[in-house]
Amino acid sequence: MTKILNYLWRFWLLLLAFVFTVLFGIPVYILSFSKKHYKYAYQFIRYWSYCMFYGMGLRYELTRLSDQKLDKTQQYVFISNHTSIMDIMMMCILCRDHPVCFVGKKELVKIPIFGTIYKRICVMVDRGSARSRADVYRRCAEKMEEGNSIVIFPEGGVPDDTSIILDEFKDGAFTLSSKHNSPLVIYTFAGLKEIFPFDNSKGYPGKVKVYFNGILEPSDSPKNLKAEAFDKIKKTLLEHYN
Repeated sequence: MTKILNYLWRFWLLLLAFVFTVLFGIPVYILSFSKKHYKYAYQFIRYWSYCMFYGMGLRYELTRLSDQKLDKTQQYVFISNHTSIMDIMMMCILCRDHPVCFVGKKELVKIPIFGTIYKRICVMVDRGSARSRADVYRRCAEKMEEGNSIVIFPEGGVPDDTSIILDEFKDGAFTLSSKHNSPLVIYTFAGLKEIFPFDNSKGYPGKVKVYFNGILEPSDSPKNLKAEAFDKIKKTLLEHYN
């Protein structure tokens, strides 16, 4: 019975996705043709994120583990752990004053309707192509020069082994931060792995715990930056994860 309810809940997600992607996707698509209008398109992206997140019965509670404040005029590289598709909506909700572009998988372009909009607002990467991975830095730099911030989930994906608390980080976010002198903003999401996993037969409406770990300044050593960010998120998950 529980599995049936979960499948119905996921079907509700598809209905929400269709309705709100069409409703908000049209203005996003139109506005995305002009680079200077992306900040307006981003407001519709945030509306879409709110509708999807709250429409699925999810809520969040933000805890600040650092007193650092974000500068509205500064472009950042935002990172967090990655355990659910709802991580994307969560980041858009959190990044109110900083229009963000995601670095995402090229395969998502194939999704009907969503894919058409996705490829206009994201920096796509073909992880099987070294050339595509290398070109991400240039395209992210262009987005940041236009006044946008970048979101990267440094784990690079969600591991099949659900017992893994935090997977090994890829270098991309930290190299980008160092190369383009952009501070790194760190969030930790706790609970989404259970509340909204990729397994369609599991999950439930609930409250996500979000922790703001603070801001790391760019470093001449992306390797050290990566290690520090990993330690912050891993420590937060171990200390606060129920």
